[in-house]
Amino acid sequence: MITGQTELSSLPILSAKEIQALLASGITKVSDLLDFFPKRYEDRRQFDRFPNQATAKAVCLTGGVIDAGNKGFGKTRFYEAIVMDGSGSIFGSGKITCRWFNMPFMSKVIAAGQQVIAYGKVKEQGGRLIIDHPEIEVIDDIGESEAVHLNRIVPIYKNISGINQRRLREIIHHLTETISHADDFPYRVSESDRKVDLRETHFPTSAESGKSARRRFALEDFFKLQLNVVWQRNRYRSHQGRVLGKKTTLLKAFYSSLPFDLTNAQKRSIKEIIADMRDPRPMNRLLQGDVGAGKTFVAMAAMLLAIDSGADAALMAPTQILAEQHYLTFRKWLEPLGVKLVLRTANKHESTIAASHAPTIFIGTHALLYDPDLFTDLGLVVIDEQHKFGVVQRAALIRQGTLPDVLVMTATPIPRTLTMTIYGDLDVSLLDEKPAGRGKIVTALRAKPKQKDITDFVKAQLAEGRQAYLVYPLVEESESIKAESATSAFAAWQKRLGSENVGLIHGKLRPDEKDAAMENFRNGKTQALVATSVIEVGVDVPNANLMILHHAERFGLAQLHQLRGRIGRGSHKSYCILLTDSKIPEALEKLAVLEKTNDGFEIAEADLELRGPGDVLGTAQSGLTDLRFADFITDTQLIREARALADQVFHEDPDLSKKHQNLRELITEAEEPHSA
Repeated sequence: MITGQTELSSLPILSAKEIQALLASGITKVSDLLDFFPKRYEDRRQFDRFPNQATAKAVCLTGGVIDAGNKGFGKTRFYEAIVMDGSGSIFGSGKITCRWFNMPFMSKVIAAGQQVIAYGKVKEQGGRLIIDHPEIEVIDDIGESEAVHLNRIVPIYKNISGINQRRLREIIHHLTETISHADDFPYRVSESDRKVDLRETHFPTSAESGKSARRRFALEDFFKLQLNVVWQRNRYRSHQGRVLGKKTTLLKAFYSSLPFDLTNAQKRSIKEIIADMRDPRPMNRLLQGDVGAGKTFVAMAAMLLAIDSGADAALMAPTQILAEQHYLTFRKWLEPLGVKLVLRTANKHESTIAASHAPTIFIGTHALLYDPDLFTDLGLVVIDEQHKFGVVQRAALIRQGTLPDVLVMTATPIPRTLTMTIYGDLDVSLLDEKPAGRGKIVTALRAKPKQKDITDFVKAQLAEGRQAYLVYPLVEESESIKAESATSAFAAWQKRLGSENVGLIHGKLRPDEKDAAMENFRNGKTQALVATSVIEVGVDVPNANLMILHHAERFGLAQLHQLRGRIGRGSHKSYCILLTDSKIPEALEKLAVLEKTNDGFEIAEADLELRGPGDVLGTAQSGLTDLRFADFITDTQLIREARALADQVFHEDPDLSKKHQNLRELITEAEEPHSA
């Protein structure tokens, strides 16, 4: 009898080499292999037509190899196979060239005369349609196993070294048919038969039944994630923290010094933070807001409450540019109040007031983590653009204090489902208003514009006394990517605008060179700044009202929105121009989203659907890398179901020691903060 716990080494259908290959991939039991879900599917009941132009999405084609062989010389040597459309369709070109670089073994896999299935994105080059490094499968001589590989919705798996795609598919198909039961998950999230759902997930009989079965396993994934979220939330809240924020002398002085009124959203968020800081339990709050919503002033208010309570406060930012921008802003508003400020980055350690044991606001990068004697009594930790830090880095700063209050901030609007999934252990404050007096931002998409028109528009804005960002996706020219770089564009813009008027900043510059470039732009010495995405956060120049994004299709949606947020920070009308040479409809559709809306949350939802959660938030986020069905991340109802199941579990068994003690195996223990 085969069950999920059956060792693969006991299965007669597997050779010794196959068992070794699976063991090397961490797959030891039947349940491990059945949980090795397909990365995608191919509907081999009907293949795509051979295209007659480049494609934005991958296509799945079948045809015959009419020619194959090694091409090129030396480092540019590659293996090439020309595949002809077997149906002779008049709608496509009828011919696709497949190429593999640095893969000489392909000559033993693909040969003329074979029938193949090829999957990949088509590009145009030298008048030919080409797929580089396609996934390919030979379909000759399939024989009795044809039913597994053709005329159905076919699973495609991640590669396992030593087992080809067809053989892996046959092994998994055999197991889905012969396993007696598959109840290996420690909590039943669905009434449907898990064995049936496994079979439908691997070999769906229809698109609808496959999605329904996959949803069951997505629910298992999200239940595990929510179980950990609620566990950590309950554990954190069980600690006795410290009471801060009862004294508001500095906060009142800060309010009085501001020449403007805070937005209602800022005031509401500060009230929520005050309530948290006065509660004996440690604060664990997410401050979420769109670009330019005023998170910095909310963070200042929170840090002043800590200082007034006699504790230090620390703000950690992911880049030196952002840390220094915060330091300048904090100095402007807080130095007149007598608050001690210290900047700590990898190459800077500055203080505005002579060293003393007075409560201090520390602002810095990762450098804050590596000085054990920096803090006297760390009571509040603020982490900016927190999705750019790993879990371990955040924990390292928090452990420098004794159960400090924690405020994490992000200027990247996070879709509601991700907030519920990744930040479900945090209380959330939302800044859904922008400060008054901000200029309107006009966003326009321009395909293949004339350089003279761009230059004339830039000159017109500079003539009115404004400043411009000229943004490029690459630091230097690349043989593999057809796009102008910042360094080559810098020389061109110097000729157009005058060398003394143009600055350059990118990630490969030394820190002092970046500082000089930013300072020259900030004080108006240079009118135009040629830049890469290094200016995505931390740059605040109210006089800059123009951003021209070259090759805009090469940036992510959320990144484009962040970059756009560098303008419109003053009272002037601002312009964000998206330039593209792309003909791909999907790329143009993506950019059109930015033309239609300035709402970061709407953009974030679109970005999530386009790229998935790992790319949107970064793979450093806890739990994201474990999601096998990340495409369900936009299913709000599924996330709510998972949270409700987790809440019910802890309602019935708060410490997982009785009814649900078997679920302890799903809990990933985080390192505990220092107790008070």
